[in-house]
Parts: sequence; C-alpha cells; structure tokens
Amino acid sequence: MVGPPPAVAAVRVAVRAVLRSLPPGALVLVACSGGPDSSALAAAAAFEAPRAGRKAGLISVDHGLQGGSDARAADVAAWGAKLGLDPSEPVRVVVGAGGGPEAAARGARYAALASAAERHGAEAVLLGHTADDQAETVLLGLARGSGSRSAAGMAPERGIYRRPLLGLPRATLRAACAAESLPTWDDPHNVDPAYARSRIRAVLPALEEAAGGGLVAGLARSADLLRADADLLDELAVELLEKASDGDGLHVQPLADAHRALRGRVLRRWAIELGAPAGTLASSHVDALDALVTRWKGQGPVHLPTGIRIVRAQGALRRFDSLP
Repeated sequence: MVGPPPAVAAVRVAVRAVLRSLPPGALVLVACSGGPDSSALAAAAAFEAPRAGRKAGLISVDHGLQGGSDARAADVAAWGAKLGLDPSEPVRVVVGAGGGPEAAARGARYAALASAAERHGAEAVLLGHTADDQAETVLLGLARGSGSRSAAGMAPERGIYRRPLLGLPRATLRAACAAESLPTWDDPHNVDPAYARSRIRAVLPALEEAAGGGLVAGLARSADLLRADADLLDELAVELLEKASDGDGLHVQPLADAHRALRGRVLRRWAIELGAPAGTLASSHVDALDALVTRWKGQGPVHLPTGIRIVRAQGALRRFDSLP
C-alpha cells in the first residue's frame, strides 16, 4: 500500500500524537486562518481525529482588519465543514489598540478561541505555529531584551492550547498543502514591514544561510532549554512571592536576600497582579521596582502602566493609593 506523501505524513503524525494525549471522544478545535500552516493542520485533524476516536472542529477568526475578511473566514469555515470538521464556524472579533496592533489582534483572537472552546465543550484548541514561527519568536524575544521567558518561545502545550507543528518547518506545511491540493491564502500582514514579526520573517532565510543551516532548529532547541529553566524559576518565584507578601504589599527583606533572577520574576508577577498589562510591562519597570529593593535612597514612586504607582514604605513595597 502506498502511503501519503512525506510532508502529509509528517503533519498527520504530529497531530496524531496530540490527539492521543486527549481523552477518548474529546473534541478539539483547529484555529484556521486559511493560511498554509493552519490549513494543513485542519486537514490532518480531519483525517486523524475519527481514526483516533476523537472529534475535531474548526474556528476561523475574522479580525476585521482587511476588506473581505468576513467572507474569507466564512469560506474557510465552509471548507472545514466539507472536510467533516464539526463545528466549523467563523467568529468575528473587535481588535482594540492596547499594546500595539499585533498584541491587540492576538489578544482578541485568543479570547475568541477560548470562548469557542468553552461554548462547544472542547478539550483543546490546536494552533498552527511551526518551527519557523518558533525561531521568529525567539529572535523577537532576544531583540527586545525581555529575558529568558520571552526568549523561551512558545510552549507546545499551555492551558487548552496545543501546538502540534512546532517541530516542523514551514516548508513542510506548504508541501503538505500542495500534495493535497488544499486551498490556501497568504495573509499580506505576514509580509508587511510595519509589523516586527514580518521584518524578522523577511531576514530569517538570510540568517539561516549565513549560519550554514540549522539556525531554525537550533533556535527551537534553545527555546526548549530556556523554557525548562524558566519554568523552574517561575515555580521558585511563586514560593518567594508568597513568602514576601503581606496581603497588601511585599516585604523588602526576603526580596533583597533572593537571587536577582527570582526577585525580578516576583516583581514582574506582582505588578501584573496589581493590574499592569503584561504586554506593556517593560524591563525598565521591573528594574525600577528592583531599585526600590536593592538601591533604596529615598527615591519617589515607580510609575507602572495604567497609572499604578509603587512606593517603599516601612520596609515594604506598596501601591501608593493603598497607603493610609
């Protein structure tokens, strides 16, 4: 018996592994834009799910940022239904402006996917990110100087989200679509230099060539190692946060005694808990909070996003408007 083309087989094997990690009868939803990556993922899910005793559906998110995006999302959903994916539906979202256009669109998309998963009782949502996407994410994190968590890239599994294709290059997904004659659409935003990821994507092939090959795979391996380190540090940071917290602020002494790597994570986590959006909380904000702990000279409040002010008072960091 002649099997499927190698690229198709590679995608199916990756999807099969994720499906088999879920309970029998579970429903998974594929987030599909109609691009080559997510279309290959949707086709593989439609093929593998019934054979694995699971169910698969499709959600096509319409961000409303381009003319005809509603019709495109509807077409993708109709295509998914023809594959046997059920449910298969378009979902319209409203993209705000907070954190920049890329972050705002991403936030709206994930909120819509989470809502769809809850509405349909889905066990997981499959995302079509590839090894190339992972490499781009790592490079963006390194360029922003955001620390090991940002440079750790995307996790294969986080909450309800699964990324079966992180081990496959984008070229494999395009080859799978060509082999199965799948209809695909290339989002012009992916090559728009106005977006940071698009600029990284444009130079990645040249970097791969300059490195003599293996750059994308090497960045993916680095992301895996960094993620393991960051996960451990985050666990230790949670313990330190609990130790330093007094319910209204953070005691300075436990933080001052801690390693900088842990202290920075605690301060960042605490600032987010106070309401500072993660996407706008920069390393400069965390550094300023750290200065209140380790370089205290009576300086004034630290200003965080959304108007939050933090001061040091009576040996603790406290929100300015919570002081008596």
